[in-house]
Amino acid sequence: MDYGIANGFMMISTSLRHSMTAATDYDITGIELTDEQYTVDQSLFRNRYTVRDAAGTTVLKSKQKMLKMKEEFPFVDANGTIVFTVKASGILDVAGKYLLTDAQTGKDLVILDNDYSLLQDTWTIRDSETGATLAKITSRGALATLARKKLPLSGLIQYKYEITDTDSGHVGTIRSKLSLRDRYEITIDDASTVPKEPIVAAAIVIDAIQGN
Repeated sequence: MDYGIANGFMMISTSLRHSMTAATDYDITGIELTDEQYTVDQSLFRNRYTVRDAAGTTVLKSKQKMLKMKEEFPFVDANGTIVFTVKASGILDVAGKYLLTDAQTGKDLVILDNDYSLLQDTWTIRDSETGATLAKITSRGALATLARKKLPLSGLIQYKYEITDTDSGHVGTIRSKLSLRDRYEITIDDASTVPKEPIVAAAIVIDAIQGN
């Protein structure tokens, strides 16, 4: 075989291996968050969340651990097995960092970093080791963001977040739905430039963290 062709195949093969490794570095053991749409419902009375896929099948449940100095949200699958946890790095964080950890391997996957503002919420999803930005989740509508934080019955105010990649390219959205209980939909339009599972997981937990 011609040396140049062989060298070209080797470079392509190496590139594909690196790409596959990058994709699997952030996979969550025990669950596949591969759908393009998820619906999240909050219980009427407590911080309990149920996550359903596009077919309406329950894929995750969560209940905030009460009486904890640091906020903690364990997420279990439909069988009750813990698949990942989200825990605040500081005591009662409002604007701070939260660590998403694979419960079965103990591996820290991503950091959820909140840039708190009255007019806009910006969450940056970072690699847990390098701190490199993987994606951002940003609220849209300054007045709606302010009203949700300051007005009573703010749960009746509909809101929207946009998910973007590191080049500000559109990835998806988070939209609230008018309902007696807190309900919102996560839609992933294009996850080709981001690790999908931690992005979906982050979108699910942001509402729980902020108590929207």
